[in-house]
Amino acid sequence: MTPKEIVLSGYKSFAEGDMVSLGKIYHKDALMKVNGDHELSGEYRGFDDFLNNFLAQIPIKFPNFNVDILNVIAEDDRVHVYLHYTADNLDAQSVHMFVVKDGLQTEFHLFDDSQKMATALSS
Repeated sequence: MTPKEIVLSGYKSFAEGDMVSLGKIYHKDALMKVNGDHELSGEYRGFDDFLNNFLAQIPIKFPNFNVDILNVIAEDDRVHVYLHYTADNLDAQSVHMFVVKDGLQTEFHLFDDSQKMATALSS
């Protein structure tokens, strides 16, 4: 699979709630970075850290969370995904940047509208 196909398979797994399949596309030492200065911002190391401390918070912090992919750009080992997020308390856009090496995601950077995310988290 190409890096783009790997990344898009992750969005499919996420949408289906299949965290086991999602975890399989991450390198064991993957680095996930969430921009901003809110309670979910920071660095997560490895998929379990990301799952337990970030992804598990999404349905709690953002009721009825949904992601729509608007555009995908892939070049070599990097994939950029332009997204629209919605939830009961959120309407924002984001860019996700992935690095894929040897068939696994090694880096995932979330460039969210951190002001909108912080406002939603405080509501």
